[in-house]
Amino acid sequence: MTHLRSRHRRLAAPVGLALALSTAALGLLPGAANAAPQQAAPASAAAAAEGTFVYAVNTKTDHKTLQAVKKAIAKADGSIVAAYDRIGVIIVKSANPSFGPQLRAVKGVQSAGATHTAPLKAAGTTEVGAPQMVDAPAVSTKSAAGDAEPMEADQWDLRAIGADKAAKINPGSSKVTVGVIDTGVDDTHPDLAPNFSAAQSANCVGGTPDTSPGAWRPYTVEDYHGTHVAGEIAAARNNIGVAGVAPGVKVAGIKVSDPKDGLFYPESVVCAFVFAADKGIEITNNSYYVDPWLYNCLDDPDQKAIVDAVNRAQLYAKSKGTLNLASAGNSNHDLDSDAIVDDSSPDDVETPVTRTIDPHKCFDVPTQLPGVVTVSATGVKGAKSYYSTYGNGVIDIAAPGGDKYQIPDTPSKNGRILSTMPEGKYGYLQGTSMASPHAAGVAALLKSTYPKASPAMLQALLKAQADNPGCPTEPYDGDGDGVVDAWCKGGKRINGFYGFGVVNALDAVRK
Repeated sequence: MTHLRSRHRRLAAPVGLALALSTAALGLLPGAANAAPQQAAPASAAAAAEGTFVYAVNTKTDHKTLQAVKKAIAKADGSIVAAYDRIGVIIVKSANPSFGPQLRAVKGVQSAGATHTAPLKAAGTTEVGAPQMVDAPAVSTKSAAGDAEPMEADQWDLRAIGADKAAKINPGSSKVTVGVIDTGVDDTHPDLAPNFSAAQSANCVGGTPDTSPGAWRPYTVEDYHGTHVAGEIAAARNNIGVAGVAPGVKVAGIKVSDPKDGLFYPESVVCAFVFAADKGIEITNNSYYVDPWLYNCLDDPDQKAIVDAVNRAQLYAKSKGTLNLASAGNSNHDLDSDAIVDDSSPDDVETPVTRTIDPHKCFDVPTQLPGVVTVSATGVKGAKSYYSTYGNGVIDIAAPGGDKYQIPDTPSKNGRILSTMPEGKYGYLQGTSMASPHAAGVAALLKSTYPKASPAMLQALLKAQADNPGCPTEPYDGDGDGVVDAWCKGGKRINGFYGFGVVNALDAVRK
């Protein structure tokens, strides 16, 4: 039931794509409305529908306002699920079809809207395809390299960014934790167990953290995405299977995928960012976009409330010392263009609405939020992956995400990314979902090297150590069909395909 980007435009597809999109949308501070409205955005869906909906109510944070708003919520037939008073976000359930308009009229409320476009429903499952699986090698197996992991010969991605060499200098500090906000992490995997931090893990689905033992694990083996991401970051060098970019750091799992449909709803993501911050997690990886909208337009009251709530949560995490990274998306969209056709939103109903949006005015969350590091994907040849979303002034950095059209000289000849899967297995995936954790691993190495670095400093270091190949000199044809697929704008220092460049793990551990 994994919420795949190729199907729901979210996570990494087994053979296809990955997840979220990105930009640095300046001005999206809590309560801000300085981004121009998108006139084509659909009107509030919840207002005309019957059933129980979840709402995000965003308010001023003083005690008097919070108490007044909570009373107004009760008066409007709402029940509070979670109240994050520090950031002024209240998650509410209500069957009142006028709940949103009523709360928006309350003094002190800065935005309020439904976080789903369909009413809550009973649990079910969504079938998704299986990835390309690989059997685990025997524990005693050694590769020809002698000091490499048994399956490392197929990890071209580690060598592409010097992570294999970096591990010999500094594999990362166990005092640094990367939080994987995703479908859950199987901490029983032998490559993840040595580095897993249960004390910093939880299930945030629904808006409140469940820290009971194992709550962070995936629902089924089909929810493999978070486990794959975790292995890319911190799979241990223990002579068992694969290695992560930062095999000495800790990794935590914060589950946010809904068991009913696999989607990543705003209330769960708000919970995840706040939980990560309060648990002292230094870095989060976000290989998804917040459902149900691929792009959120600020002239729609529901979508504006989503942007506001998630932005408050991620800014809170940043204020507590957490650097947030997110994948750029797998739609090959140019986020610096004048218009993008979104035919996939909302994704919590059977029939989405086709709309044309201005990517400068409608935002992918969390990747286009201020301070979030946006990561595009590359293949073994160092070129932009054919699926990777891009955009000059939007992409911050690039990292290996895999590309089936770029074939490596490895035993498997597989251009995708090999990593851990639930139940002790391994598998190949490709997508910007895979690129972001590579960058998160490098950020963890930088934090290990510079333990006092703030999130802003870490982001600057990530950009400074990156290697930029510059825009391609020939027209970009990612899938080799003779048709130009994307246009790179910018120069050698910063451009739309790679931002400031491809991350370099070796440089990250060299002072």
